[in-house]
Amino acid sequence: MAPRWRRRQGTRTMTFRPKFITFDCYGTLTNFDMAGAARRIYAEQLSESAMAKFIRNFAAYRLDEILGAWKPYAEVVHNSLERTCKRNGVTFRDEDALRIYNEVPTWGPHFDVPEGLAKVAREIPLVILSNAMKSQIMSNVEKLGAPFHLVLTAEETGTYKPQMNGFECMLDALGCGPEDITHVSSSFRYDLMTAHDLGIKSKVWVNRGHEPANPYYEYTEIADIRGLPGVFGL
Repeated sequence: MAPRWRRRQGTRTMTFRPKFITFDCYGTLTNFDMAGAARRIYAEQLSESAMAKFIRNFAAYRLDEILGAWKPYAEVVHNSLERTCKRNGVTFRDEDALRIYNEVPTWGPHFDVPEGLAKVAREIPLVILSNAMKSQIMSNVEKLGAPFHLVLTAEETGTYKPQMNGFECMLDALGCGPEDITHVSSSFRYDLMTAHDLGIKSKVWVNRGHEPANPYYEYTEIADIRGLPGVFGL
């Protein structure tokens, strides 16, 4: 069923009530601080403009590394950091990649997340589909402040988003179709484009400034997770 809308106190509110609200975790819920991790290691070696370029390259290579066959996320970080260092004329060290990988489970949620999630979780089951390892993610999930019906990782599905397989595995595990869920993400490239292609009509974009708006993909925009309950009239 496609989402329907009504006006509530001057705001656009979804009357569609999904069976599950599914989420991207890192970046959308957890403050995915890869840029900060890179700064903590390389800032003394690079000017501010060079550091900004390094961070952009690091993000691009991480995406490139997950588009092929599945590999452990430690390898994704290692390979993408090594390629970034090579491109930017910086000495690469194995221990720097491991340091960044080991930081991931320590990262907590964006400040707005616990309040919004807790309110929604009282009414609708929550699900995470994440490009993570099982050994990483539960530490991050425990910091989010709400219960989750299912947490599914790329390690379990055998593919990383934006590949479709993870979404299909999630729908199979939930026993529902794309018409039954609302998917929430701060990223078009990793999540919302794929959700669109799979026929997930109900989508929410959390505008954290990671990517520009793209109305073609038909979503509801919120500034942060505190706005999510209002999407469903809660």
